[in-house]
Amino acid sequence: MQTQSVYFDERTETKHVQVLKVYDNHFARTCFEQMTSEAITFLANALDLPAEYDLPIDSASVSWTDVETEAREDGNLLSFFVVLGDIDANRIPLYVSPDWPSAEAFAKSCLRAAQ
Repeated sequence: MQTQSVYFDERTETKHVQVLKVYDNHFARTCFEQMTSEAITFLANALDLPAEYDLPIDSASVSWTDVETEAREDGNLLSFFVVLGDIDANRIPLYVSPDWPSAEAFAKSCLRAAQ
């Protein structure tokens, strides 16, 4: 069984952001369901879903099925990149993606916004 690993871990004076690679579909979906509309729009752009479906870019542009389809790593193995951030001393999920580049970009944008 695959375990989660830390792919990114950075902090500023006011913010701490981590990116975990996880294989737990239930955990990733729970995190996905907590994403803000801005994070969903970021994900839609990263996955280029509006172009694929000829849709305007908004928070309705991404479904969990889209994420799962892109998360296939090897056969039936699914992997996700979950961005976690500290808000009011609580670690919360901010973003979930099937690909590392968009998760890293989102994490870095969170850190830039905190400065």
